[in-house]
Amino acid sequence: MLHVDLDQFIAAVEVLRRPELRGKPVVLGGDGDPAKRGVVSTASYEAREFGVHSGLPLRTAAKRCPDCVFLRVDAETYDAHSALVMATLRETGCPVEVLGWDEAFVGVETGDPEGFARGLAADVKAATGLDCSVGIGENKLQAKIATGLGKPAGVARLTGATWFPVLGGRPPDAIWGIGAKTTARLAALGITTVRQLADADPRRLAGEFGPTTGPWLVLLGNGMGESAVDPTPYVPRSHGREVTFQRNLADWPEVTAQIRRLARQVAGEVTDRPVARVVVKVRFAPFITVTHGTPVPAAQQRPPGAPRPAVEPLPLAGAAASGSATGPAPEQWAATIEQAAQAALEKFTPGRPVRLLGVRVEFADRPE
Repeated sequence: MLHVDLDQFIAAVEVLRRPELRGKPVVLGGDGDPAKRGVVSTASYEAREFGVHSGLPLRTAAKRCPDCVFLRVDAETYDAHSALVMATLRETGCPVEVLGWDEAFVGVETGDPEGFARGLAADVKAATGLDCSVGIGENKLQAKIATGLGKPAGVARLTGATWFPVLGGRPPDAIWGIGAKTTARLAALGITTVRQLADADPRRLAGEFGPTTGPWLVLLGNGMGESAVDPTPYVPRSHGREVTFQRNLADWPEVTAQIRRLARQVAGEVTDRPVARVVVKVRFAPFITVTHGTPVPAAQQRPPGAPRPAVEPLPLAGAAASGSATGPAPEQWAATIEQAAQAALEKFTPGRPVRLLGVRVEFADRPE
């Protein structure tokens, strides 16, 4: 199993377009103006040396690195470069599972995985001008973690034989899929290393984390993971829009109006896949983020352009009809998303100033 991860992908694409930026600290986020509100989408390695990282407010990034070059995000350009990278990986004839813009798993049968990985990285470089790191493992988990060991622009291998020598003494969040909150809960149980997690009693963790998650954590501690590559095309699981306000919104009716506007914008962009849930995101000043969601009734999930299923779902009690055989009218569909967003917004407690709002739809047909 190989995991291919493009190094500082977005920043690297910008350097390709602007060679004069090579070696300089580059930050991308918002509309590229650090004097305005927004957060860092990505930062070049040079910028990261100053403590600039994804999710950091642009103004804070400018304070940490006054000499950083700030640029706005250009999604269409990154889409084009990503497509070329994935096409290059598929030219090997091996199954490729795309994870997003800048990473993918590749299933390989070879007696020299390091040599294959180096050749693959060279092919990507020749086709796109972009560097990538490649991790090698017996499964996806090992390969994903190995990639981090090989960065930047390197190749690294992690297997069952080297798992504990490399990771055994590290905290559990060194494992892909385990975050800071889970690590803190494990520490409260006296589990502070990967080795201890691997040796933990699955029944004990089942009692703390649930019957599925608890034993799964023990498997992760032992370096176990999926070993099959799914080459089906990458399908987004959700779609949304956010807006950061240059002045805080103190009036809740204005917040409501903005959520309705965002909901209708998202509805207009999602017309070919059924939506199961609408999520509203509110970032209160100074920087406290809260999300709430609400389900879309089954009878109202299908947008205007989505194909009618062979068997229509039974409507929920009190749910409105879904419309004609060709789907609801666009206005009706927008109203459905707006109403769900409004229901989610009602779960918030108003009163604090708001600096960012977002609306996201989660698709009913999203892959597991």
